[in-house]
Amino acid sequence: MPELPEVETIIRTLRPSLLDRKIERVRIHRQDVIHPKNTDLTSHLTNRAITALERRGKKIIFNLDDNAKFYIHLGMSGRLTLAAAQTPTPPHTHLILDIASSELRFTDPRRFGGIFWLGTNQSPDADLGPEPLTIQPKELAQRLKKTSRAIKTALMDQKLIAGLGNIYADEALFTAGIHPQIPAKKLNPPQIASLTQSIKTVLNRAIHHRGSTLRDYRDSNNQPGNFQKNHQVYDRAGKPCATCKTPIIRIVLGGRSTHFCPKCQARKRN
Repeated sequence: MPELPEVETIIRTLRPSLLDRKIERVRIHRQDVIHPKNTDLTSHLTNRAITALERRGKKIIFNLDDNAKFYIHLGMSGRLTLAAAQTPTPPHTHLILDIASSELRFTDPRRFGGIFWLGTNQSPDADLGPEPLTIQPKELAQRLKKTSRAIKTALMDQKLIAGLGNIYADEALFTAGIHPQIPAKKLNPPQIASLTQSIKTVLNRAIHHRGSTLRDYRDSNNQPGNFQKNHQVYDRAGKPCATCKTPIIRIVLGGRSTHFCPKCQARKRN
């Protein structure tokens, strides 16, 4: 958390205020959230204009007018918000960019996120799989057949497919009617086709509802998302399935909570 829909929502809310605007001042409150170590972010960013804001997986990528790039990863608890200069600065604010009388603030209490300088030569695609909104069944099948991990665990591997996390992996598997513990390489072609479409459907619905807010997430205007009201299984352990009324089950896979309906997602032999 935040996952692809939350990151996409943040970017969409930031673009109108940031594109073609100059970074007038850089204030760094924690140097250890900047990577690589000893990067002089102040000199790289001061007086540079932001020409594009893009998303790759869960990365928020800033393109600058000198063709350099950097990205911000929000980790587990990070926020990227735009605020008026006179408003109080929240605790755990590690970076502030002054842009057109506003402040772009990166806060991250747990410090799993960070700011990553790419310069003009490095790509934000490093170690990332294809985008889930554009992946095709054939490509997903090729990737899944290489791993015997549970399908839920495989979907959260950013090298296999970029942008999915705990919430949307659970929701996509429910929509596709696939048990989360099935080994990824055991999925048959109809299941993979269904899963590919379900991933896209769930993510697009979540983007439409501006993401899910369970605890920390807010968009760049400090507004919560609403998709949590539409969750079918995630964080609904013990509650009735909306389809069949069977209680939702919670298990742990790969160290992460996993939610599913034991009837709608019954484990079947291929």
